[in-house]
Amino acid sequence: MSSDSTPADDRSAGKDDRSVMEAVAARTRALRKERGWSLDTLAGRAHVSKGMLVALENARSNPNLATLIRLCDAFGVPLTDLLQQPAAPLLQPTPPADQPVLWSGPDGGAGTLVTGANQPVGGELWHWRLAPGEEHHSEPHLAGTVELLHVRHGTLTVTVGGREAVLPAGHGLRMAGDRPHSYANRGTSAVEYTGVVLVPPNS
Repeated sequence: MSSDSTPADDRSAGKDDRSVMEAVAARTRALRKERGWSLDTLAGRAHVSKGMLVALENARSNPNLATLIRLCDAFGVPLTDLLQQPAAPLLQPTPPADQPVLWSGPDGGAGTLVTGANQPVGGELWHWRLAPGEEHHSEPHLAGTVELLHVRHGTLTVTVGGREAVLPAGHGLRMAGDRPHSYANRGTSAVEYTGVVLVPPNS
């Protein structure tokens, strides 16, 4: 959790990277100031370098998904909060053009943040596609985070804390999101699945 590098298979790759960078920059500054934290304090809590935070808050850095998750865990907010997606009380459509692709695999896979909510419990709705042979590794999220998965096409292999589950199409899964985990396509056809991340309330 000490590296700020952007691996080739885990980078922000949205339709409009600049808008994502600006949203993250503004919201990170606002959340940090709300809490009265210095850059050094946030760097320590999020396990990223101060230099990375300076670049990020000035919209000069396009953070990868791992860095975004570290920031969310430090602030105790869902990813949609960091991206400043509004939460209307009744209906809030999110057209495809407003759904950022926050993870891109080397063979065409993608992780798309569809929508989310901040209250009463933070939640993120994701659509994932893994090409044959692709695998996505995730660091532990905030303590108490729970993930729900539903496999739509193909067979998904999920590993959490050294334990593995193989999920054919139609299967669902409830899993702990606060331990190291990974999602893999070990088959010969694409895997598509829906994931929901439930973030515990910020204390």
